[in-house]
Amino acid sequence: MSAGGGTKAIIAALAANLAIAVAKFVAFLFTGSSSMIAESVHSVADSGNQALLLLGGKRAQRARTPQHPFGYGRERYFYAFVVAVVLFTIGAVFSLYEGIHKLQHPEALTSPQWAFGVLIFAIVAESFSFRTAIIESNHVRGDQSWVQFIRRSKAPELPVIVLEDLGALLGLIFALFGVTMAVVTGNPVWDGVGTIMIGVLLAVIAVILALETKSLLIGEAAGPEVEVAIMQALESAPEVTRVIHMRTLHLGPEEVLVAAKIAVDHDDTASDVARGIDEAEKRIRAAVPTARVIYLEPDLDRSGAASSSGTTPASSSGVTPGTTPGTTPDTAPVPGATPDTASSSPSSPGAV
Repeated sequence: MSAGGGTKAIIAALAANLAIAVAKFVAFLFTGSSSMIAESVHSVADSGNQALLLLGGKRAQRARTPQHPFGYGRERYFYAFVVAVVLFTIGAVFSLYEGIHKLQHPEALTSPQWAFGVLIFAIVAESFSFRTAIIESNHVRGDQSWVQFIRRSKAPELPVIVLEDLGALLGLIFALFGVTMAVVTGNPVWDGVGTIMIGVLLAVIAVILALETKSLLIGEAAGPEVEVAIMQALESAPEVTRVIHMRTLHLGPEEVLVAAKIAVDHDDTASDVARGIDEAEKRIRAAVPTARVIYLEPDLDRSGAASSSGTTPASSSGVTPGTTPGTTPDTAPVPGATPDTASSSPSSPGAV
């Protein structure tokens, strides 16, 4: 995912939310509407969230250190998770509190025309922000559905902005509904109902964001298409007989760690193996530019011996029959478990 595209969408959303927040606060002062104060806090929380995403993107660019040898790419995941927490604690909880308070102590609206004017302005401004997020997301979404894009994206900024803008538009509609019903019926309780609807909406979005960013924080493998491309690049190297097993891990949205055990021929010399590993790394980086940290561990090809002993060898793709593609049996050795034989090109940015 393009970092530039994500930054453009964040800045557009930040500018829209700051303007909308000021307008909503003015409308609240004139109307006393709980829906308007809930929406005002919502816009302030969104503005803070976008500032957090920009901060996370900036801090993620720091160079690696001895304490953090793989860099700071995951800071973008951390700040996206903080966004989910802020959206829930500030946006959802405050809106639910205001809505319940309004139901218990209803107060008539004054100058509702201010609320209508500000809400219409906010819907127009938020629509432009949402349109920018949609356009930028479409550049990287490919043929994925929106649900797949939200769930599978390794860069958190655009999914967060899309969900935030969608939530903002729906929240404005809920606020408009609450104010309209309060004016039409003369019953201010409807204003509280609209406020509670906004709170529930924000809570749902916050939970979705928290679950998705938690998965990224824990560590996700590269996508299936990326793993297939890496596997094919490895097996296309002449000195690599086959891939015994492989692990991938996102160190950040645009940085993938690859660790694999590869089978080499019994008669290969040490120089043949070293040359083969260098060639394999070049092929991986050509096929998947985001594969920036690569560790390859050579091993003898024992598939023939396994076959003669009556056992089933691993398939050419490194997946033992009966297991899920992309996984390995519990008995498979962990990549890099044998430091004496693990190899990495000196140019690999992950080599310490």
